[in-house]
Amino acid sequence: MRQRSLIAITAALAAGALTLTACGSRDEEGGSNTGGGTTVVIGIDAPLTGDLSALGLGIKNSVDLAAKQANEKKYVDGITFEVEALDDQAQPSSGQQNATKLVANKEVLGAVGPLNSSVAESMQKVFDDAKLVQVSPANTNPALSQGPDWNGGTKARPYKSYFRTATTDAIQGPFAAQYLYNDDKKKKVFVIDDKKTYGAGLAATFTDEFKKLGGKVVGTDHIDPDTKDFSAVATKVKKSGADVVYYGGEYPQAGPLSKQIKKAGAKIPLVGGDGIFSADFIKLSGKDGQGDLATSVGAPVEELPSAKEFVANYKKAQYKEPFEAYGGYSYDSAWAIIEAVKAVVEANDGKLPDDARAKVTEAMQKVSFDGVTGKVSFDEFGDATNKQLTVYKYEGDAWKPVKSGTYTG
Repeated sequence: MRQRSLIAITAALAAGALTLTACGSRDEEGGSNTGGGTTVVIGIDAPLTGDLSALGLGIKNSVDLAAKQANEKKYVDGITFEVEALDDQAQPSSGQQNATKLVANKEVLGAVGPLNSSVAESMQKVFDDAKLVQVSPANTNPALSQGPDWNGGTKARPYKSYFRTATTDAIQGPFAAQYLYNDDKKKKVFVIDDKKTYGAGLAATFTDEFKKLGGKVVGTDHIDPDTKDFSAVATKVKKSGADVVYYGGEYPQAGPLSKQIKKAGAKIPLVGGDGIFSADFIKLSGKDGQGDLATSVGAPVEELPSAKEFVANYKKAQYKEPFEAYGGYSYDSAWAIIEAVKAVVEANDGKLPDDARAKVTEAMQKVSFDGVTGKVSFDEFGDATNKQLTVYKYEGDAWKPVKSGTYTG
């Protein structure tokens, strides 16, 4: 779904109390002048309702925090940042409609999102045609930035306006395979995915690496993400003799799947990517999920001083939802847009040029700063240059970091 950066969910944040406060203020006409300055809107597209809303609301709040802090610091002279958050419900059609809506608002000079790679596929051309920069904190499918033949030796960037702060599945899947085979000594895996862009792609890159290492795939299957009855596949897992399950998909299905696999008699861990790295997986899998593993982007929050500051500021802002797996990445995605706007304004005598969107997209390629998740910059494909990942294990009542590193090919 999504990856150098921060990826930890902090239990203390779950107790936040107040509702999200809008950042900045428009005049009654909806115009661009705010206190004599110019309003720049940062769009947000994420699932704000539905099964994946925990991740989506964490994205929304974190972008809002970045905008507020930019305004408080008067980081870009003469510019007030606001946010416009739209709900895609994790549906590609809704994402495309939201992209069109954001493009129509001339004050929008950048967009953060989406969460899902499948949604991103529907949005990229709309943004690119409008030269509107898009920075995702969560998409991980390599094809979004490197083209459909990325794994065949031919990498070609489809859209110049697309960037991401998340590491791709070309690294995340193999990283998990190396950890399971080399560190956890798992040799027989049953691979399951939800047939969606993110899940199927992640499962495929994991499978390729696990086989290269000498591991055996003793079974494969797909699940319907619209159901919660996985008893048939759970029985197959039990009969396969697998010592681990790898699941390409997201936590709303992964939690019940893990529980049902254990109930079927296969007392083996379920392992997934950043799509299952959520407190909601723990709620859905219950005690049966203890021992399950997830990879996610970046280093654990406690290892990054910059992330500690983000956590403190997020808590101080009193958002009622936790920042979840992509909070730090979302903040950094928004701040990358803010940095690009700053560069454009400073290069144009302190004001936005007429072709501000194109100039911001151009400036994004050169953005480089120390962010919440570490060094934030982009390579020739618009991908994050930070490739660090962490393995987490569900122990007690939380995800605990086990190992940080990156894929070594």
